[in-house]
Amino acid sequence: MFAPTRTTRILLHLANVVVIVFLLLPLVAVVFGSIQSEKALQADTRRLWPSEFTLDNFTVILSKGEQKGRIFDQISYLPDNIKRFYNAVGNSTAIALSVTFLTLLFGSLSGYTIARQRYRWTQWLLQTNLVARFVPAIVLMIPLYIVMRKLELLNSLTGVIIAETGFLLPYAILILAPYFDSIPRDLEDAARIDGCSRIGAFVRIVLPLSTPGLAACGVIMFIISWHELLIPLILNARPDFMTLPVVIASLVGDVHVFFNLMMAICLLALAPTVILVFLLQKYVVQGLSVGAVKG
Repeated sequence: MFAPTRTTRILLHLANVVVIVFLLLPLVAVVFGSIQSEKALQADTRRLWPSEFTLDNFTVILSKGEQKGRIFDQISYLPDNIKRFYNAVGNSTAIALSVTFLTLLFGSLSGYTIARQRYRWTQWLLQTNLVARFVPAIVLMIPLYIVMRKLELLNSLTGVIIAETGFLLPYAILILAPYFDSIPRDLEDAARIDGCSRIGAFVRIVLPLSTPGLAACGVIMFIISWHELLIPLILNARPDFMTLPVVIASLVGDVHVFFNLMMAICLLALAPTVILVFLLQKYVVQGLSVGAVKG
């Protein structure tokens, strides 16, 4: 087997550093933009280091515009959607948690069926899921709007949850089916000999062993649904059902664009996903053998 030389290892480390820096640069720009006033931000767009630091952007957002702070004293108006920040956080949380739960529920059942039941229709289902992801989501927005209008699910969180679950379910199946397939069948056979049904073996044996895969899939589903813009924007026209991405998009107006507020809300919106990733690291450390040994 080829052993990489010291020079090769150094080049690989440098390549990793370049990729990491490339990925983090937009986040650094968002952080610097969120702690500046709009005037300072627009004064010199080529400046790398901020000329001033302020937390007034976060004060305005968290107080729902009631406390403007020093940098907003000269602005006669603030966007109305700032007042709906907490409502948008609640909507995004409800949608993301519901979509994550539903995709894991139905995705695990479908993935297990595909992994264990070697019928022609199960492979056809897996291939259909793969082909369905080739269709751009924007192409389906008009049919989706018409269907939701017929079902009277426009301007509701339920309609968004159903739509996002439908769009994300193929991803969950594609992630979980190979994971279930990698779990030895002998463990399920032993459980069934001891009296478990197939569903019982799935719940008591397969799911505990699949904890890392379920956790990783759940985080992916949560992050995608948390940051989804298109579906909530199309299906919900009422401000009461805005999500965080829709609030951020609404800060781009015909007269003024609140770049500093947009960047501050982006940072606040990233916080739950970052926290979830850190919690997942601790969660995935649990051994894959959990539940494999019969008590």
